[in-house]
Amino acid sequence: MRVFKWPSMNTLLNESQAHSSVKCLTFSESGQFLVSLGGPVCRVWDVNASAAVASLSKEKDEMFASCRFSVDSAGNEVLYIAANTERGGSIITCDTKLWKRKWSKPIKKNSISAFNVSADGKLLAIGTLEGDVLILESTRMQTIQVVKKAHLGLVTALTFSPDSRGLVSVSFDSRARLTMIEQKGDKPGVRWWLLVLLIVLLYVVAYYYMKAKGIIP
Repeated sequence: MRVFKWPSMNTLLNESQAHSSVKCLTFSESGQFLVSLGGPVCRVWDVNASAAVASLSKEKDEMFASCRFSVDSAGNEVLYIAANTERGGSIITCDTKLWKRKWSKPIKKNSISAFNVSADGKLLAIGTLEGDVLILESTRMQTIQVVKKAHLGLVTALTFSPDSRGLVSVSFDSRARLTMIEQKGDKPGVRWWLLVLLIVLLYVVAYYYMKAKGIIP
């Protein structure tokens, strides 16, 4: 595994025995730390010191799938790790000062194949082996939107729009899909009543207009 400084391309980190194979890489918001996933181990590297500073091992039957740094609602940097077990997927939240697990949120009956975090850190996106897409609120880890069978098979990558209002997912089915994220208060029932109100108002205006013109008695 190698890390280069851009644009000089000077080598900052060169580790030939980081993992037997590297599955995922993510930089911290500050750029000081790099997290790598490979096999049963998640390693944390201090890029400036060119050394590993911590290792997070899997628990029981976990298999790490992906990882992302983000910032929580209090402004603290956190590390999310997506993992799979025999019971389904889970999202692990890690403290970035002690490099310890804080908690884990099970995503039952869903095996995670892709994972990402919105730019503002408020939303998490999960793609599954079955082709589903899930969007979670990061603070309480509650699922707020599910797109069943968004793809014909496993989701390979996810990315949020810069304003966190859209999510693009891609799959081995060679399709890219844009999912608009439902905003709070933006419910179908609300839109329906607004439409009904608009129709009523137009009817009233048309009635008085035709009556003023003598079209109707």
